This record gives sequence, structure tokens and C-alpha cells, in this order.
Amino acid sequence: MRLSEAHAPYIANKIAIDLANAPFVRIKHGLEPVIEKAKEVIEKDIEKERALEERVNEMLEEKEDEIEFMQADIRQLFWMIKKKLAPEYGVILNKEERFSDLSHKILNELWEEDLIDYDVPENQVRSVILKAIETYMDSFDKIEDEVLEKISHYKRKLIPGTDEYELIFQRLYEEELRKRGMM
Repeated sequence: MRLSEAHAPYIANKIAIDLANAPFVRIKHGLEPVIEKAKEVIEKDIEKERALEERVNEMLEEKEDEIEFMQADIRQLFWMIKKKLAPEYGVILNKEERFSDLSHKILNELWEEDLIDYDVPENQVRSVILKAIETYMDSFDKIEDEVLEKISHYKRKLIPGTDEYELIFQRLYEEELRKRGMM
């Protein structure tokens, strides 16, 4: 499961809640600035990956005729090129390493912006942020399945992609997040 821009506000919210609930962290100016800063860091990371993927797609389009002639697997080529170019774009592809790096960046930003204070080792606070990211990402599929199940039981059939469907999906999704203490 990869990070997407749609996840950023929920992950940021989960981070802020978990930090606020940590007995060794003091939120100095309320949850909103923490949420915004975490969201900003996450979105920058996602944007770097998007730029990388756009470049990979451009490269594949440039060689489209050769790829067709060789009957190469486009998905495999995409992944190989992405893997090769990732360091150049500052993108970490390994999920665990990426989340760890992201938690470190978020902690640094929160500290530099004077949004939090703590009196324990930095790794202990970073661990709270890392766990929040991992918990959200691990539960995303489960939450999505539950929401889709609920939508399937609506009397009126909703068409995926319509504004009504998206609105109901969003409402049910946020409801499930609240049930799990992630919002």
C-alpha cells in the first residue's frame, strides 16, 4: 500500500492524536498546527514520488515502440526504472524505511516550529509518530472494506465515481476512523 494524497490528512490527524495522548509529549499550540505541519511533510514526500512516477512514465512513452516490439512487461519496466531513479528524486521505496524517514522528518519539523515539547529521548517520540503512520496504513484496507460493505447494503445503488458516492464514502470512512480513535 503506497501513500496517497488522500491519506495525508488522516495520517497527520492520527499522528497529532497519538502525540497528544503520549504522556511525555506536550502539544504547545493545539492539535491543528501539528496536523498541518505533519500533513505538509507527508504531502511533500508524496509529491516527490509523483514527480518520479511522471518521469518514469515519460521515459516509457519515449520508448513505447521499442517496448511493444520487444513485448516487454510494462509494469516490470516501470518498477525497474522507478527503482533506478528513486535515489535521484530522494524517494525511499522500502515501506519500513520510508515510514521511518518520514517520522524523523515530521518530528524535526514539529520541533523546529516549536509545536511540541518532550523530555524523553527523541527516538521515543519518533516511535509514536512511526507507529501512528504504520497503524493508519495497516488499517486502511480494513476500513475501506468495511465502508464498501456498508455501501453495498444501501437500498439505492450508488455509482462509484459520482459525487454522491464519494460523499457517502468519505462520510462512512471518517466515521470508521473515529470509531478507531484515528480522528
